[in-house]
Amino acid sequence: MYKIFVDSDSDFTLEDVKKYDLGMISMPYEWEGKNVYPYVDYETIDFHAFYDKLRSGVVPSTSAVNPEEYVALFEPYFKEGKDILYVSFSHALSSTFNSLRLAQEILKEKYPDRFIETFNTKGITGCAYLAGIEIIEYILEGNHSLEEIRKFAIENTDHTACYLYADNLKFFAKSGRVSGFAALMGGIIGIKPIICLDKDGKMVTVEKARGRQNAIARIIQIVEDLEENIADHRVVITHTDFPEGVEIVKQKLIEKFGKLNFEVRCVNPTNGCHSGPDCVSVSFHAKHR
Repeated sequence: MYKIFVDSDSDFTLEDVKKYDLGMISMPYEWEGKNVYPYVDYETIDFHAFYDKLRSGVVPSTSAVNPEEYVALFEPYFKEGKDILYVSFSHALSSTFNSLRLAQEILKEKYPDRFIETFNTKGITGCAYLAGIEIIEYILEGNHSLEEIRKFAIENTDHTACYLYADNLKFFAKSGRVSGFAALMGGIIGIKPIICLDKDGKMVTVEKARGRQNAIARIIQIVEDLEENIADHRVVITHTDFPEGVEIVKQKLIEKFGKLNFEVRCVNPTNGCHSGPDCVSVSFHAKHR
């Protein structure tokens, strides 16, 4: 018997947790001198208020979950005789997975017959959600072996692509995900990076475009070039309080592909600390990353 866990960095919500009977790992961010845990310290998120704070100049930071917190989340299910299947965001983007490894070692000593299997989606926000929800639905079909689940998870992850455009690069610069020089140049001459999650789950700048319209148009072209059976899968659009950008992206995708199965999600605050407001991304089923 399994208990499936997800995390808030993958843009799963409490509604998803209830619908699929999931465990939720809340990834914290620091706000006004204390760590805040989404969906633990509050159940609903005022996304507009959060991103308006960032627009006013607030630049929060993030921190990792510690091993004791992981143990507290997982141990009750080990006591029930259940193993853990954790569908996670990219291991390349956080030190929290060092804590997870230590927690596994602690739990293995106490419960040698139990295990934690982690499926690394090599994504974050919408990319991790899209890969993750398809893995979860496959698991919940209930007739697959663990080895079959592993194989599906790897193949599905490798065919889940994500491309995003960011308007204000100072947040990425602070987190180290875009160089300070790139952020400075973007602010001065309007050059915006197009960023993807690569095959290793790292955020990399693949191109630069001049201005918002050109950046979004280029992302749509990339989707057209890379998509594989896009209409047979969800297309996940995530944004950081940028509904206008969402509508532009949706309309351009409809013009290219016709009716699609869209899911729109606002990026959770922990990841929003890194991307800042007015960012939009598209995650889709692709030939490759």
